[in-house]
Amino acid sequence: MPTGQHQKTNYALELALLATLASLWAAAYTFIKVGVETIPPITFIATRTLIAGSLLVLIMHLRGVSLPRDRASWRNFMIQACLNSAVPFTLIAWAETSIDAGLAAILNSMTPVFTFMITLVRTRHETTGIRKFAGVVVGLAGTCVIIGNQALTHVGQELYAQLAVVLAAACYAGAAIFGRNFKNLDPMAPAAGSLLSGAMILIPISLVVDRPWTLAPSGASIMALIALAIFSTALAFVIYFRLIHTLGSVGTTAQAYLRVPLGVAIGAYFLDEVPDTTALVGLVCILVGVALMTLPERKRVVAVPA
Repeated sequence: MPTGQHQKTNYALELALLATLASLWAAAYTFIKVGVETIPPITFIATRTLIAGSLLVLIMHLRGVSLPRDRASWRNFMIQACLNSAVPFTLIAWAETSIDAGLAAILNSMTPVFTFMITLVRTRHETTGIRKFAGVVVGLAGTCVIIGNQALTHVGQELYAQLAVVLAAACYAGAAIFGRNFKNLDPMAPAAGSLLSGAMILIPISLVVDRPWTLAPSGASIMALIALAIFSTALAFVIYFRLIHTLGSVGTTAQAYLRVPLGVAIGAYFLDEVPDTTALVGLVCILVGVALMTLPERKRVVAVPA
């Protein structure tokens, strides 16, 4: 009995962390929307990754933990950076110069679908049974309900920006699967290493393309950048790498569905973006989908003949 209770308590914690991660990343879309108003996307994301990565390195130093120095680890950090920060962050930031934060959150919710399909067709690193498939379908249905007729009228008007967000979702799916390579490291190590690698990729591009010394960002953009770096990046990445190993890659990306109602609500409150009235029905579908994708399977008890 104590063992079962311990497992239940731990699992409740993981689901709470999943909801926290969804909230942090849902807020990111609004932070990005405000930030890119006066800071070009590449410079914005380069600074985001540099601040977040440096903060995590400082915290690791205070904890007595250091980053690995071997070439293989940093090669993996660089791959993870391309999949989970440098490329998708920049794609979303660029897209939000022309589309709403709420729509970006909705389109980015395709991550669990990509993760499930890659796992099923290619990697097969964890079980992809009927229940998880049902969770993907129900969650995606909830997303479609939240989009609603009003939101659908905007689909296609900024086609390249919307495709950029979907491509970012595919990158996140690859990152969730590739993140299993860091299971022997402290969760802060791959978070800090991949973010710093992302900064190393983007800073030279920023210096050439944007010439950041010529920019005059607003106070609101700077505050959005700082909040994004600290809460929606540094803190979120530590939670993310923990969940990859406790809930699995498919389960962890289920938070993308939770981000939809949260992202739409935050965009509506702070940016006056109008959400669809069917959001409640969609939210119920999403919560059911997340449950199907994350809750552990009940072990069947086989009766033994007396």
